[in-house]
Amino acid sequence: MKVGFIGLGAMGSAMASNLLAAGHTLAVWNRSAGATEPLASLGAKVAKTADRAVQGEVLCSMLANDQAVREVFLDGGVLDAMDRGTVHVNHATISVALAQELAAEHGRRGLEYVAAPVFGRPDMAAAAKLNILVAGKPAAIERVRPLLEAMSSKLWPLGEAPERANVAKIAGNFMLAAAIESMAEATALTRAHGVSAAEFLDVMTSTLFAAPAYQGYGKLIAEQRFKPAGFALPLGYKDVGLALAAGEAQRVPLPFAGVLRDAMLEALAAGDAELDWSALALVAARRAHLDERE
Repeated sequence: MKVGFIGLGAMGSAMASNLLAAGHTLAVWNRSAGATEPLASLGAKVAKTADRAVQGEVLCSMLANDQAVREVFLDGGVLDAMDRGTVHVNHATISVALAQELAAEHGRRGLEYVAAPVFGRPDMAAAAKLNILVAGKPAAIERVRPLLEAMSSKLWPLGEAPERANVAKIAGNFMLAAAIESMAEATALTRAHGVSAAEFLDVMTSTLFAAPAYQGYGKLIAEQRFKPAGFALPLGYKDVGLALAAGEAQRVPLPFAGVLRDAMLEALAAGDAELDWSALALVAARRAHLDERE
């Protein structure tokens, strides 16, 4: 299948490489041209502009946020460069409001739109073990199923309205952030009483919280391994903001989301923007002045 791919960060690059490995023909574009070089060496065609990445019957995108998606697809004219009937598969974590707007704009142009945000960090993307949430018209989803299956371990269909996949992704990331914050605060408590984060989290992630999210992020917290970021703090801050906006739109109070937003903002203010969002553990430690005690 001939496929275009826009957005080659750590996640997008890994996902695109799996499409090449599955035998698909790829045209790629990224704002920073250097990110296209590894894919070019694997056989991808490098487009000079975003609209020239449009080829064949499918265009995939993995951009960072609402602003980037809007600039490329709506303001940048990529939608207008797509032939009627082309399927756009959007893997980005975007707001519910933008998902609804995009669905309408695609429909107005005779384009198909599938929301397919993912759960998984870059290592899972590289191993084609992502969990992909999928929402859109059934016929459009079936057309792109081979692509989605080449990048994932499982697809999770969530209906025809694309925003259903986006709100599920936002809510899932909110739950991950809450898990990280709970471990951050709990380890600050145990450290203050002489029990290291590694000792405590080994117990918790082997017993009461023996689940991938706690085990994976617990290991990062125990080892203080916040670089390189698998999911950087600014992205986590953005996603918690999306949860708050989605809640406000339907009058759903999310009080803990406000706590998470403020903790992440505190981390960003302290200069932690390049760190993984598990670095919320540093915020909890600083609040307790643990470095001064130990």
